[in-house]
Amino acid sequence: MADEKKSTYGKVAVAAVLINLFGLVTSLFTMTVYDRVVPNNATSSLIGLSIGLAIIVVFDFILKLLRAYFVDYAGAQIDLEVGERVFSRLLAIRMDLKKGSTGSLTGLMRELEALRDFFASATMTAIVDVPFILVTLVVVFLIGGSVVLVPLIAIPIVVGVGAFTQPAMDRLSARSMGEGLAKQSVLVEAIGGLEMVKTAGAGPLLKKRWALAVERHSDSSLRQRLISTIGVTTATSAGTISYAGVVIVGVELIAAHDLTMGGLIACSILAGRAVAPLAQISQLLSRITSTRTAYRQLNQMMEMPPEGPEGEALLLTAPKGKLEFRNVSFRYPGAPEKALDEVSFIVEPGERVAILGRVGSGKSTIARLVLGLYPPEDGLVMIDGTDIRQLDPSNMRSHIGAAMQESVLLTGSVRENIILGRPGMDDEEMMRAAELSGTHQFMGQIANGYDLRLADRGEGLSGGQRQSIAIARALAGKPQILVFDEPTSAMDTQTETALIQRLQQEMAGRTFMVITHRPPLLQLVTRVILMDKGKVIMDGPRDEVLKQITRPQKAA
Repeated sequence: MADEKKSTYGKVAVAAVLINLFGLVTSLFTMTVYDRVVPNNATSSLIGLSIGLAIIVVFDFILKLLRAYFVDYAGAQIDLEVGERVFSRLLAIRMDLKKGSTGSLTGLMRELEALRDFFASATMTAIVDVPFILVTLVVVFLIGGSVVLVPLIAIPIVVGVGAFTQPAMDRLSARSMGEGLAKQSVLVEAIGGLEMVKTAGAGPLLKKRWALAVERHSDSSLRQRLISTIGVTTATSAGTISYAGVVIVGVELIAAHDLTMGGLIACSILAGRAVAPLAQISQLLSRITSTRTAYRQLNQMMEMPPEGPEGEALLLTAPKGKLEFRNVSFRYPGAPEKALDEVSFIVEPGERVAILGRVGSGKSTIARLVLGLYPPEDGLVMIDGTDIRQLDPSNMRSHIGAAMQESVLLTGSVRENIILGRPGMDDEEMMRAAELSGTHQFMGQIANGYDLRLADRGEGLSGGQRQSIAIARALAGKPQILVFDEPTSAMDTQTETALIQRLQQEMAGRTFMVITHRPPLLQLVTRVILMDKGKVIMDGPRDEVLKQITRPQKAA
């Protein structure tokens, strides 16, 4: 891929060199016509020169098209390669290191456009055009002598203005990006929770936040564009002054018989061409500032350590399903209190366990640690005696069927939401899991039900239907370990009872951990672990623990 990009940019450079040379030829054509053709009325020479110029114009047109194509092609390749790497790193980001809201991360990914635009724009052309400033000045000197002093004076002025405005551009670019991410965060939050915004009356609050974010972003963007415009406008004005200055100086040289009329016209055209790339450089400096800021932001994410061990990860082939927490403590990032405090227990292979407790007691945190979404602050979380921090996260999770508290569905068909593109998962296995979870009861009655396209997060389905599809997703592939967190909280009693009956046989020989407040689900387990304030306060056979929980407290 790298060699291919080098080859592509090499073609761009060759095309740009030839285009610049053709530009010089146009000026020389004008000089020859005024100095040789017009005084001598050499019509035949004019015809020959015109044919030659026409050929050059055709080749110039073709080369400019090819240059644009090669630049866009190279930019597309960079976009594909870098975009894939960044998205892969985003999926592998450690939850405890994730910074910013969903909107901020979405906006950050959008900054890939700034990188692509930098490489898939006139950037490479401008870089190649810069050396030709010297070539053009040399040609002006050979034709007009001291006339070259005019563009030589204009060039440092343009470069100086660009260098002077660069620090301000850096500051404003970083500020503009930060405020743009804040605006994106408000937008994504409003769209993602639109139903809640309407029902809870959160519109005024979000309108106020949006107006403030837009005002701040507009202010910084306006300042950034203004500073950028100073450099570009200076370069444009310098081109005009250079052209006019050459004409003024050239008149004196013509009077002294040191320059011809054709030479003056050629020098004035070339003087404009000498300064023109500086306008592109001014725009390039603006692009470089935005690109550098985007690169820094993306690089911070790329430098975050990904999930999994630093060295070569271990792969689970056929796990038995033994789970062990050994003196595990954990605190969510920024939280004042520990979510888990020295939690220890062992779940043997094939054992079925329920974790009970009040809200905030640490139940869901146990599920997240089993799935490796967060590393423990202290202690060990192990599967089959191996610390999960040594395991490949994707491989480990392929052996765990998880139905979490929020049944998040993806845009796409019901089939895609159950199979998720996992290898070896066919329609037969999908149907088996759908029948077990109860999904088939409502999807099997619809024509092409499993090809039904779901909207964002499964909008249009009831909460119970979304949970049913999430359970089917967890059961598909017959994973050895199952972790369910409030899997039936949105289901009615009849649907839940039917699901429990179907799962009784399915759970045989597989490790099952369920977090629930629903007593009927306890029929699936043989053991109960009771949590309170991040600690295990009771652990034992289901009936014994339930008996102690429901036993009336003696009066003090």
